[in-house]
Amino acid sequence: MTALGNRLPIGGILYLMLAFMLGAYFTFAAVQGDYGVFRQVQIRAEAETLRIERDRLYVDLGKITNLTSRLSDRYLDVDLLDERVRDVLGYVRPDEIVIR
Repeated sequence: MTALGNRLPIGGILYLMLAFMLGAYFTFAAVQGDYGVFRQVQIRAEAETLRIERDRLYVDLGKITNLTSRLSDRYLDVDLLDERVRDVLGYVRPDEIVIR
């Protein structure tokens, strides 16, 4: 046996270790990174939450727009005006009894 036959292939081992470490890094980045699988799931959940919030705000906006138009100069809803005056200013007719 010669001295060359007993030597460990350090270059091959280093090459395999480097390849394994690079593979592990890219696998970790694909799962945990800024654009990884877990982040994509989190982004989709946030988007759905924001979509629900947006739809709720559109409904609220529709209600407020309806009330505003009903109290505008062009169209006055007397019942709504009476309700708002009673609620905001606390007005009561003389023939009413207030229970609190």
